[in-house]
Amino acid sequence: MSSHQCFNHEAVVAGSPKWQTAISRIEPLYKRDIEIRSPFARDYTRILHSTAYRRLKYKTQVFFAPENDHICTRIDHVHYVESLSRLIADYLGLNPMLATAIALGHDLGHPPLGHEGERVLNCIMNEEGLNQGKSPAFWHARSGLHYVDDLEILSGYDGRKHNLNLTYAVRDGIIAHSGAVSKPIRPREHAISLDDFNYPGEYEPFTWEGCIVKIADNISYLGRDIDDAYTLGIIGDDEMHAYNAIIRTYAKTRGGDIENTNNSNIIHLLVSDLCAFSTPERGIGFSDEGQTSMDAVLTLNRKLIYHNQKLTAYYKKNGEQMLRAVFHVLKAIAENPNDQKLHVEYPMTSKAFFGWLENYTDAFSPRKKDLANRVIYHRDDWENEYPYAVIDYLAGMTDRFVMRIYRELSGSSQ
Repeated sequence: MSSHQCFNHEAVVAGSPKWQTAISRIEPLYKRDIEIRSPFARDYTRILHSTAYRRLKYKTQVFFAPENDHICTRIDHVHYVESLSRLIADYLGLNPMLATAIALGHDLGHPPLGHEGERVLNCIMNEEGLNQGKSPAFWHARSGLHYVDDLEILSGYDGRKHNLNLTYAVRDGIIAHSGAVSKPIRPREHAISLDDFNYPGEYEPFTWEGCIVKIADNISYLGRDIDDAYTLGIIGDDEMHAYNAIIRTYAKTRGGDIENTNNSNIIHLLVSDLCAFSTPERGIGFSDEGQTSMDAVLTLNRKLIYHNQKLTAYYKKNGEQMLRAVFHVLKAIAENPNDQKLHVEYPMTSKAFFGWLENYTDAFSPRKKDLANRVIYHRDDWENEYPYAVIDYLAGMTDRFVMRIYRELSGSSQ
């Protein structure tokens, strides 16, 4: 079993073997005369002030647009992952600032409507021939890397808007956080081009801190989703008995006794287990009993919550319809930018889309002088690139903005 701070020689800190690669950026980042932040602390604040981060509060975690204000949204989930990642990294002797920066940015690429939105965008890209040989064509971790590399912009010291330009270690942690965790994981030895990721979980993170975020992501949603589902009446007392049996059996193997399943108990058991059984030799992971219990809870969550007819029926009937309708109208507007009929028929949609688009293209007019970020949709290749622009724009939307556009498309003011 591990001991406190047993990873302290593995932390990505100044002077460690991976440090220079970990802090490298696509372009040099400006420096101030007085800078008290580490490279990863700078990443953290750049993510914190990004618009993609702020939109997370109106994006689905599991339950779409709940009327109950206490149900978890995507931004709540991100902060739960951040809290656990910091706690675990600090206990094991790793770099907590790197772990929290990755955690804060790990879900920036999530589309509206949660994983159902992810599924629908993947289907649309395949149907439209936009998959570029990737399978899946759309997944939120790749979208997240695209957002932090190309789409998120911040006003810099010079008053102009620049790309986020995060460190390699944080960018890597964002794209590498997806994928199943069924055994202890270790970071890969070498830095690779992050464009080499073809599917979730293809490569493990480059750092131990990234491995922590990947597992903290899995821990954080299990209990929270159970609590939320019970609050909303998706599951009841009978279902809770099944969860209680799993948790009580596992607690006894650790020499304790827990009466019921809730977010607090699940997090305590899994985090303490992870910290107790993770070592540099074994990797970051749970005991056999802890992994078995986590897998059992996840299996129940899938059966009782994620695949529950009360949720899937709504998403299938309404969520997919909304996303597809919005995609096709945006595609028509992008394909025919001078069609005044479309601008008159969908004034809010077209104005918002072109207002967003002007930050990233030179296709329609000279770029504004305050834009110093990279052009990603080009005048000379607009015909091939505009469908990707539509997907990128749609992926960044909040649930309520999709609904707002859909109301305009359907002629409803409600």
